[in-house]
Amino acid sequence: MRRRLVVIGNGMAGARAVEEILARGGSEQFSITMFGDEPYGNYNRIMLSHVLSGEESDADIFLNALSWYRENDIDLHAGVRVDRIDKFTKHVFSSDGRVTPYDVLIIATGSRSHMPPMDGLHTPGGSVKPGVFAFRTIDDTRNMVHHAQQDHHRRAVVIGGGLLGLEAAYGLQSHGIEVDVVHSGGHLMNAQMGPDGGAVLRRSVEALGIRVHTSSRTTAVLGRDRVSGVSLRDREDIACDMVVVAAGIRPNVDLAVLSGLPVERAIVVDDRLRVQDEEDIYAVGECVQHRGEVYGLVAPLWEQAVVLANHVTGADTSSAYLGSRTATKLKVAGVEVASMGLHGPELETDEHIVFSEPSRGVFKSIVVRDNKMVGATLLGDSRKVAYLTQAYDRGLPLPEERIGLMFDLGTPGEDVGIAELDDGAQVCNCNGVSKKALVDTVRGGCNTVAGAMDATRAGKGCGSCKLLVRQVVEWAADGAVEEDPAAGYYVPGIPLDKPGLMAAIRSQGLRSVSAVFSALAPGGAEDAKSKMGLASLLKMMLADQYIDERDARFINDRVHANIQRDGTFSVVPQMKGGVTSVEQLRRIADVAEKHNVPMIKLTGGQRIDLLGIPKEELPQVWADLDMPSGYAYGKSFRTVKTCVGKDFCRYGTGDSTKLGIEIESRFQGIESPAKLKLAVSGCPRNCAESLVKDVGVVAVEGGRWEIYVGGAAGAHIRKGDLLATVGDPEEVKLLTGRFMQYYREQANWLERTYAFVPRVGIEHLRAVIVEDSEGLAQRLDAAMQATVDSYVDPWSERDDPLTPGQFRTSLPLTVLPQVPVR
Repeated sequence: MRRRLVVIGNGMAGARAVEEILARGGSEQFSITMFGDEPYGNYNRIMLSHVLSGEESDADIFLNALSWYRENDIDLHAGVRVDRIDKFTKHVFSSDGRVTPYDVLIIATGSRSHMPPMDGLHTPGGSVKPGVFAFRTIDDTRNMVHHAQQDHHRRAVVIGGGLLGLEAAYGLQSHGIEVDVVHSGGHLMNAQMGPDGGAVLRRSVEALGIRVHTSSRTTAVLGRDRVSGVSLRDREDIACDMVVVAAGIRPNVDLAVLSGLPVERAIVVDDRLRVQDEEDIYAVGECVQHRGEVYGLVAPLWEQAVVLANHVTGADTSSAYLGSRTATKLKVAGVEVASMGLHGPELETDEHIVFSEPSRGVFKSIVVRDNKMVGATLLGDSRKVAYLTQAYDRGLPLPEERIGLMFDLGTPGEDVGIAELDDGAQVCNCNGVSKKALVDTVRGGCNTVAGAMDATRAGKGCGSCKLLVRQVVEWAADGAVEEDPAAGYYVPGIPLDKPGLMAAIRSQGLRSVSAVFSALAPGGAEDAKSKMGLASLLKMMLADQYIDERDARFINDRVHANIQRDGTFSVVPQMKGGVTSVEQLRRIADVAEKHNVPMIKLTGGQRIDLLGIPKEELPQVWADLDMPSGYAYGKSFRTVKTCVGKDFCRYGTGDSTKLGIEIESRFQGIESPAKLKLAVSGCPRNCAESLVKDVGVVAVEGGRWEIYVGGAAGAHIRKGDLLATVGDPEEVKLLTGRFMQYYREQANWLERTYAFVPRVGIEHLRAVIVEDSEGLAQRLDAAMQATVDSYVDPWSERDDPLTPGQFRTSLPLTVLPQVPVR
């Protein structure tokens, strides 16, 4: 008869312990019952910051769905809290009135967000004030995203400048929220690095537009019924619409205390993870105290789970947990950060090697004692992390030339380094995956990077190790790595390439993004990262038959302006071909003066950019301008740059200005996989820079026009390929439209023409576009014409917003009575 194993806690530690127990034949020894406070399966809490920033959907971070529990015959009570343990009769009492007996009990209650004392944090009823959030659970994250996406919410204060606080700030900023970080320490991430590294990190964070206030404490949350700001000790108040508290965590030990178990800083356990003086009760994770230490990182939890499972199942009763050497390797607010051991020298004999390059956000610090590394901090350059982590974990002898610890001198080069990494070297700290585990997976027949990641969970945590995981898999496969099928998907949430996806949309008559997810996504699950690509594709395919859903749009496309670093927007009125008039200039000047526009800027596309417009003023700015949109945002056709052409230029051979205006008038606003910038030059001197545009047209002798495609002059520089030479402006417009339609139908999502053209080949494009070798020309022309005919100036929404909050006026930031400082 199987014994009864009860697990209190369905977080990362509890579920991992059960996984380890199952891996040791636990299902044959135990009938397993689990309780979890949250009404879900088990998810990766580390990835909540990615959900907040929109990089991942909440569906992507689940480690074990509810089906996993059923498949493993686990009786899961999700959303049920255990209130008490009777250790004498061996029963647990849960909030649903259930009394559950156990033979072996595991406590994995984890930790909770610490809410530091401050006035105004709670309502008179005792609940947390609306607009104040912890950042601990998936529900916390969903609520924060919902709050941040409400149009009248524009400013947030994050309390805590540690890992979690900076991730919260970065995530909120991605929603267009202006963010201040208030940190009580003297420098950011003071638990992981010293002041010098903290200063470099601060510079990198502030470069993102996030304001940082160190050595400062929040004394009160302002606002009567909802958040309107915070008060700081010795500094001015900060107005805000939301407050995120990321000021550390505290072990959840109330249940243990109430049940008479030994608790100091956390539940006291021995080297077997057995609760002190209790034969049948174990504890694991952030709720335990082992040899005086309490851990808040993932790697120690995994190590504890292994030892616990060895003892519970009897697989290895000599197994002992002797503590963890913690190393942190994360991408914090977009900055690579790795930290392990000491931040600086502790003894007079310690060597301290420091390299600092603040302008690039790079900082490296290594502490050496007795020729062994006892600490390191790396910011902005993590190429040596694998080697240093191994040296730290294993106490490896170091090269005599210390500089080799930081740079590729005296240590293995990147390629050689993978081969020389010890088998036990931990590649993924989040999930405790070693090099050997990855190598064994590859040699067991898995020869894709994604497959190895799925099999081992490597790279499924914070994701910072993905490059190293790829390198290990490629090295282990000895060049036999196969392409990941998902790499061919048009968008990550739908397992179809672009032709297959378009065929499925047509055959099933799908007309909206939600309908595509419902019909084609696995389980009908929506994927945030796929929405923009699907919206663009559907609009291209269906023109005015497309059913627009605003949640499928990025903020720029929702308000038809380009969001800037400070949360304001830039407005670019249309000037076709770069040509304007006295009336237009006067109107733009009047609007700029009326709305106190802080900057007026000429763009590279020959237009005028009005910068610094608050969102709620956009409709009035558009109304005052009464000019069409210049499309300075979105994945769409943007502009046509021209030179002065033959009317004024002494060398002009073609009327470039007239042709540029005609092209811009025809194709304005069309959706495409990536932005499209065009130019028309009146002679081969090419003053409009046509050779480095997505489509560039150049007038040549004899009244002819050359059409170039696939050029770029941004982060990537490429001279366009000659598509055709034609003798008539009408042919230019015809072939330009046909090329753009072919690109719209064939290119991958976000693939610019400078990548698309060489991938497809200019010879193939000439054959299809110019020579009609595949008989597509008529259909391509008709599809483009349908798109042109469906054009509507998006700024016409100014008088009739599609959603109530599209241009909602921000809340007045009225100065409220000062809440007394505690």
